[in-house]
Amino acid sequence: MLQIEIDSGSGFCFGVTTAIKKAEEELARGQQLYCLGDIVHNGMECERLRQMGLITIDHKQMATLHHVKVLLRAHGEPPSTYELARRNNIEIIDATCPVVLQLQKRIKKQYEAPRSASEETARGASIVIFGKRGHAEVLGLLGQTEGRAIVVENFDEATQLDLSHDIYLYSQTTKSLDEFHRITDYIQQHMAPGAIFRSFDTICRSVANRMPSISQFAVRHDLILFVCGKKSSNGKVLFDECRRVNANSHFIEGPDQIDPQWLQGVTTVGICGATSTPKWLMVQCREALECWGSKRTPDYAI
Repeated sequence: MLQIEIDSGSGFCFGVTTAIKKAEEELARGQQLYCLGDIVHNGMECERLRQMGLITIDHKQMATLHHVKVLLRAHGEPPSTYELARRNNIEIIDATCPVVLQLQKRIKKQYEAPRSASEETARGASIVIFGKRGHAEVLGLLGQTEGRAIVVENFDEATQLDLSHDIYLYSQTTKSLDEFHRITDYIQQHMAPGAIFRSFDTICRSVANRMPSISQFAVRHDLILFVCGKKSSNGKVLFDECRRVNANSHFIEGPDQIDPQWLQGVTTVGICGATSTPKWLMVQCREALECWGSKRTPDYAI
């Protein structure tokens, strides 16, 4: 008989849970509510909330709105978004993750730190952010520096930095802890004499701690179904870890993407996901597997 286990450590992180709860509370009151960008990088969860009345907009659409409520998701926003809301009399429902909010404040404080003209000219200090270009969180962080921070996506890009002047290194909260440490070590070893280097480990531990946990989970099963939206940066990192320890790992967005042929010769299946993966979606995947086992037709309806 096929044994199926859903990873207890997978599912929404605190920040995403809070954002969705705030959205549900507003919608339950019958209030019209807009969300700036997808509330979570999972298409099926976004569709569930759309059916409840949540309207997803982009920044251009927000600029045309007045006297409405707009929810800011966990990723956070740059100062310009708050200024736009003030000008257009938009009520902000701020669901920025506390970890992201604290990171924004740290970068802003560093950027605004007073420096003498001579020191700035001599050193040309740079704020560097290890993160994904264009990612909502990174755009919010860049906004704290008026767009002047340098973004590096990986170790190779970090090796191209100008290390002749002071560098202050921060990280997007959901990036790989191992790669951040690798970048930190490289910069530390190659900084020019007299230049100052400071690194700040700003990676969310609720995300970072999932790496060893999901690795232990993946190695226990014959087959791994990693359930996640394609837009999730965190999901890509976690899936790569699953595949590293268990070659029989498959990335799926929902139960309709499960291939029954994957089950041949399999006795145990592990179902896991990212910080943007809802528990109900992993449950649907388990139910689909159970239906095949009992010769019933799976129901994928939300």
